[in-house]
Amino acid sequence: MEHVAAAATLDTLGVVTGWSEGARLLTGHSAEEVVGRPAAALLAEDPPPAAVAARTGTVALRHRDGHRVELTLTAYPVLGPDARPAGFVVTARPPGGGEPTLAGRAFQQASMPMSVFDSRQHYLRMNGMACQVMGVSEEALLGRYFPDTVEDAEHNRGLLRHLRQVAETGRPVRYETFAGAPALNREQARSIEMWPVRDPSGRLTGVALASLDNTEQHWARRRLALLNEAATAIGTTLDVVRTAEELVELLVPLYADFASVDLLDWVLGADEPPMIPAGDVVLRRVAHGSVSDGTPEAVLRLGEADVYTESTPPARALHEGRPVLGQAGEPGFLRWVEERNSRAPAGRRYRRGVHSMIAMPLRARGTTLGVAVGVRMGHPEDYGPDDAVFAEELASRAAVCIDNARRFARERTTALALQHSLLPSGLPGQAAVDVAHRYLPSGSLAGIGGDWFDVIPLSGSRVGLVVGDVVGHGIRSSATMGRLRTAVRTLADVDLPPDELLTHLDDLVTHLAADGSGEESAELGATCLYAVYDPVSRRLTLAAAGHPPPALVLPGSAVELVRMTAGPPLGVGGLPFEARELQLPEGSVLALYTDGLVEGRDRDVDRATEELCRALTVPADSLEALGDNVLKAVLPEQPGDDVALLLARTRALGADRVATWSVRPDPAEVAATRQAATAQLAAWELDEAAFITELVVSELVTNAIRYGVPPIQLRLIRDRALICEVSDGSSTSPHLRRAHAYDEGGRGLLLVAQLTQRWGSRQTTGGKTIWAEQPLPARAPGTDRPAETD
Repeated sequence: MEHVAAAATLDTLGVVTGWSEGARLLTGHSAEEVVGRPAAALLAEDPPPAAVAARTGTVALRHRDGHRVELTLTAYPVLGPDARPAGFVVTARPPGGGEPTLAGRAFQQASMPMSVFDSRQHYLRMNGMACQVMGVSEEALLGRYFPDTVEDAEHNRGLLRHLRQVAETGRPVRYETFAGAPALNREQARSIEMWPVRDPSGRLTGVALASLDNTEQHWARRRLALLNEAATAIGTTLDVVRTAEELVELLVPLYADFASVDLLDWVLGADEPPMIPAGDVVLRRVAHGSVSDGTPEAVLRLGEADVYTESTPPARALHEGRPVLGQAGEPGFLRWVEERNSRAPAGRRYRRGVHSMIAMPLRARGTTLGVAVGVRMGHPEDYGPDDAVFAEELASRAAVCIDNARRFARERTTALALQHSLLPSGLPGQAAVDVAHRYLPSGSLAGIGGDWFDVIPLSGSRVGLVVGDVVGHGIRSSATMGRLRTAVRTLADVDLPPDELLTHLDDLVTHLAADGSGEESAELGATCLYAVYDPVSRRLTLAAAGHPPPALVLPGSAVELVRMTAGPPLGVGGLPFEARELQLPEGSVLALYTDGLVEGRDRDVDRATEELCRALTVPADSLEALGDNVLKAVLPEQPGDDVALLLARTRALGADRVATWSVRPDPAEVAATRQAATAQLAAWELDEAAFITELVVSELVTNAIRYGVPPIQLRLIRDRALICEVSDGSSTSPHLRRAHAYDEGGRGLLLVAQLTQRWGSRQTTGGKTIWAEQPLPARAPGTDRPAETD
């Protein structure tokens, strides 16, 4: 059975009242020589005050033969009937020697730091691990007040606060802390447990403390938390640079003191990924950050490219496809640091203490995009194998987000280029209206939409105005928009009324959807507004397929939305479209737009429409300025959808520019009609156009008399071109044919087609109209006379 090797008893005055055999063996004094004498007579020198206060410590005694003996003494109070100290039991053991009891050895040899404090937070005992963590011996701390032995830091103030709490309440405490270990030069996460120590009577005599190092578990939790945070913090936008910045913000300062993201050049463009060349690699800096303001450690500025030699960690990470670690003392790491210092000496002092780095390749879907680098200077821990595993997972997630942003940017660029190629780059010349247009692609994550607009010159100086919006976003919507725009132009070219044109367009969309499958057919829906304005009659005819009504500003009047039946969207099929006719005074402004101008997730349609109407009434120097004013007044800073706006100010062709004759169905009328047309040209000072006009009038009027049905009418319009129109009551459309050598007829329309700029026919409510246009001769500057030629 284990027993105390050396012990003595003392009364309250310090007189020895008992002496063990072990005490005699250590000091050479027998019980007869010591009992009854003051214990102080055995001292070789005064004991340390800290040992006296703690009742334990190393004390120098005088051996019986005169030599000095150092022993570790511990005094235990003996209580009397009144619970007051009646004496002391003192145990002794050689300093540094083994604990005499099993419990003592277990305490001293525990793998975790353990300490015992009195109720006033003075050290009573420390085991070997506690001394190792603190970096001092037990004797240097025994009896000292805890705050006097540590720095004034928050974690030490917290430990003192908990020591007092246990001493005052008598209840155990458990908590976790993250602090530095002075002797280990590293930060540790520890789980601290404190509990009260009581004597046999239950009185609290001290507080015991045990500390468990859970740094690895702490960093594992931190790494897991960072990965979880990365799922929401990285990739919040589909922007490559912003995604790289989010990765840097996640790494600094929790995981690195400095971090950077460098990408291959093709990632920032629209090119396909090339093969990574062996050897040196060129990377472009897109993001960096550090614990120092302004990132003074960085050698490269944002946007700059750098050549990484094959032996550098970033190049190795790219070629090997795995994280590469670099530590202080390694030749490659030292060369990398020296090269940084030589290139940017101004940041040398900020790089002082750099001791570890990690280069993480950014790979997604089998494609290498670039590399992220983390560097530690003030952070005491080196990157290790666990960090490499974490970095690989984090870089993989970040790379997927960067690749998603790259793919989105590429598709957006392609869709935008496709859409711009399909939209009119310059509006055709015509005299019916003055026009201004604006198109703003969507900046949202949904991508480019299928909004479009068009201005189509029609026969008789008329003009067609179109706005439309295809359902969905992306390349498919842009391609569908191009198909519909082409279809509208084709249908408008045969001069279909607006309601009939939308009916044919609806059939086309229905057939396209039926021919498609799955997602593609679901995208084939659209809205459209088509309007035709005639400057001669000043009549506007319009119809809509599920599209917002246009706004109309009459001269001297308030703005109003045109009341019309919107009709079903294109692609529904089987439902009619209704046209609306309006008589407009010259100078009226018509605003056609897509729903992105007034609609949005967080926008009130009625309020936005009111803002549109109010903006249209604000005086502007031109239609272009008016378009800018409308967008500024109505749109939010970040529109959620594409916006197309088409403004048209109407003109009118007066009676002095239009001449009309009724023609009797008699071949003899051809000559009289031809003479009347020639006289009108002379009145317009267009004599040089008389020869061709006589031939055109003669052929068209003859055909109308020969093959048409009364009433027959001839109309000449002097606009940007000279337009000749012949109308009759027959709905049969003419067509060109090749006359044989001995045919007496069949060459009239061919002759008209050869002599004029363009010709065609259109159906009217009373029959048909055949028309032909020829360019007007150039006028001398400042006059209405033809320019002279050599």
